[in-house]
Amino acid sequence: MAMWFEIALWKRILGAMILGVILGVVWGNGVTAIAWIGELFIRLIRMVVVPLVFVTLVSGVISMGDPSKLGSLGVRTLAIYLVTTLVAITIGLTLAALLQPGVGVDLTAVAPSAVQETVPLGERLMNIVPDNPFAAFAEGNILAIIFFALLIGVSLLTIGETGKPVADFMGAAAEAMLRITHWIMEVAPFGAFALIAQLAGPAGVGALLDVLTLALAVVIGCFAHMVLMHGVIIMRTMLHLSPLTFFRGARDAMLMAFSTSSSSATLPISMSCAEENLGIKPVVASTVLPLGATINMDGTALYVGIVSVFAAQAFGIDLTVADYALIAGSTTLVSIGTAAVPGASLFLIAAVMDTIGMSPEQNAAVVGFILAFDRPLDMLRTSVNVGGDLSVSTAVAIWEGEFEKEVFDRPLKN
Repeated sequence: MAMWFEIALWKRILGAMILGVILGVVWGNGVTAIAWIGELFIRLIRMVVVPLVFVTLVSGVISMGDPSKLGSLGVRTLAIYLVTTLVAITIGLTLAALLQPGVGVDLTAVAPSAVQETVPLGERLMNIVPDNPFAAFAEGNILAIIFFALLIGVSLLTIGETGKPVADFMGAAAEAMLRITHWIMEVAPFGAFALIAQLAGPAGVGALLDVLTLALAVVIGCFAHMVLMHGVIIMRTMLHLSPLTFFRGARDAMLMAFSTSSSSATLPISMSCAEENLGIKPVVASTVLPLGATINMDGTALYVGIVSVFAAQAFGIDLTVADYALIAGSTTLVSIGTAAVPGASLFLIAAVMDTIGMSPEQNAAVVGFILAFDRPLDMLRTSVNVGGDLSVSTAVAIWEGEFEKEVFDRPLKN
């Protein structure tokens, strides 16, 4: 047992994922017998997400000491998230234009799949203010929880000593939730094993062969965005930090994102990596990461852009420069507030393709075509989303003076 815990967590997760792929290929549909293990792990993570976000955010705001500091932190966070999303969609559109994954693809025989109606941006922004905070907790509405937690934190700051007992309670609750998160992380390899085994059955692996060029464009785009945007531009050029050190510190969270396909489910592990591996103080980690899990969808934006161009090529629609700009702008906007759950990007595709004049029938055909292989690519782009959250959090922490470089540079267990 001691030898198990001496192995670095990322190695345990990676090894479990490899074993899961092997089991899925060998056992086939029989892997449904262990589906409950993956579901139990997901439930454990979801159990802590809402209380963790609330208590750590309230505690983080209180630790600022000055409510005005929250304004500069929020503006910087939103600005850099929007910039990284625009870069991601630009990379996606460029790759789709160069590789032309939709040329020669026949979608006429594809069975249409129902497309969920997208929620207007104005309604999403309205939903930030909850009618009932307790309902927001029950539904897991992260943006509404963030808004309510910010109000509680600022109000506790303004009432001074009167609010100290509640502030102390929130600080203790935050530590308790992080301790529970550590315990859940220790069982992550078993959850990753079961989840990957389910995916690696005949339908999951074979489906990628039907759309190799499209999948290749997404894979290249995700790696290019992580290396260029977050590794070279943010880490090396802007922050003068080692990209390799950053990726080592973020790897546990990115591997967990890969296995769960959910930024929200990975949030507890992301917060742990941010504070313990990357030197991001709780005041920033508890604010920037929950916000990023909701509005920062770099991988999703990249994917939606590629699929939109793929669909246009498949249906013989010639896109102009204005069309590409429209796709980039609309993808950036509709990605704000997207549910941080597996497959959420499928619901964005229809909204973006509407902007270039595609019919509902064409939208449904495209979704039906990509539905079978969406999960493997969803895993990859979720890793990009989570890696981007941690990169932006590192930048904001440095700009706000809430960064511990000695923690960032500290060697990790290999």
